[in-house]
Amino acid sequence: MKALHVITGLGVGGAEQQLRLLLRHLPVDCDVVTLTNPGPVADGLLADGVNVVHLGMTGNRDLAALPRLARLIRTGGYDLVHTHLYRACLYGRVAARLAGVRAVVATEHSLGDSQMEGRPLTPGVRALYLAGERLGSATVAVSPTVADRLKRWGVPEPRIEIVPNGIDLARFRFDPVARLRTRRRLGLPEGAYVVGGVGRLTAAKRFDVLVRALARLPGDCWLLLVGGGPQEHLLRRRAHEAGVADRVLLTGERPYLPDGSPGPDLPALAAAMDVLASPSPEEAFGLAAVEGLASGLPVLYASCPAIEDLPPRDAPTARRVTGGAGEFARALTEVRAAGGPVPGPRLAPDAAGHYCVTRSAARLMDVYATTLTHPLSPAPQAPQAPQGGSSA
Repeated sequence: MKALHVITGLGVGGAEQQLRLLLRHLPVDCDVVTLTNPGPVADGLLADGVNVVHLGMTGNRDLAALPRLARLIRTGGYDLVHTHLYRACLYGRVAARLAGVRAVVATEHSLGDSQMEGRPLTPGVRALYLAGERLGSATVAVSPTVADRLKRWGVPEPRIEIVPNGIDLARFRFDPVARLRTRRRLGLPEGAYVVGGVGRLTAAKRFDVLVRALARLPGDCWLLLVGGGPQEHLLRRRAHEAGVADRVLLTGERPYLPDGSPGPDLPALAAAMDVLASPSPEEAFGLAAVEGLASGLPVLYASCPAIEDLPPRDAPTARRVTGGAGEFARALTEVRAAGGPVPGPRLAPDAAGHYCVTRSAARLMDVYATTLTHPLSPAPQAPQAPQGGSSA
């Protein structure tokens, strides 16, 4: 089987790094097309031996990208096209059908109750999404919660498949040597209690809640934020205003998999933490929280379908927190008290094993097999390709 993955961009993000991890475990000959922003994950894919093509799309309305993508699919001789993220799903499905591919899968990584990839869920966004969805064979939801949201939107239930995001359990297994080395490299005082947060530094993630919570905690508590994004300067200003700037560390973007970047990678940074907090009120899966569990960390979260969709006994060290800085400060205080004065051994709960990447890859292969044995009807005659377009 030869498959093409089409994704909107390949900067450091959950969907992007999830794609790279999955390709390492799929027994399929795969290429990747990124519509925009090749980014660090593209470099990582190339290092893994995956062929990556940058389509050079200039904006949401760059219709000239559509015939270029269809031509690339047609000449590549792909048996299946798999799309990821909103813009790539729209253009990728249309291009695949124009190219004559009759097995088209899309993964829905980020559908929330009120937004998708930061865009509000307006009637127009929904209508365009559903129009494109009908051109595919199946839509993969990364959690049962997302599957329910798709059904409420109007996607027929038989077209929805659930394939959870996967994690590399071995890479996140707690390493006390990596903990000591990373904490020293970060300049953390001996005995510091480290609250961790992982994700894009955007307003939707609400990391300012953790900055304000830190101001209510003892002086030996630190905040370690792993990720980059447009709110970095705002978070630094909030830390100064709260009087905790000297106890807030921002690492910038960190790869999930080694790619030659300087500094510790995400598993090493997780090892340096004592608790992971995720104040984002709306998640499609909650990958950072699951990675925290895999590292043996207690986890406080505002929203995490990956945990909430499982029996509570599978994640006994995870706890949902509703509210703002005060509620998170109280929860962090309670978690610290329950852990005792000396950190003990860290073991991943059953919830982490449920999301092993090899299981996710096997489930995705089942989706591919079903899709290939039930091909779509041939697409209608392609219209005249547009000669130009405009950027959004």
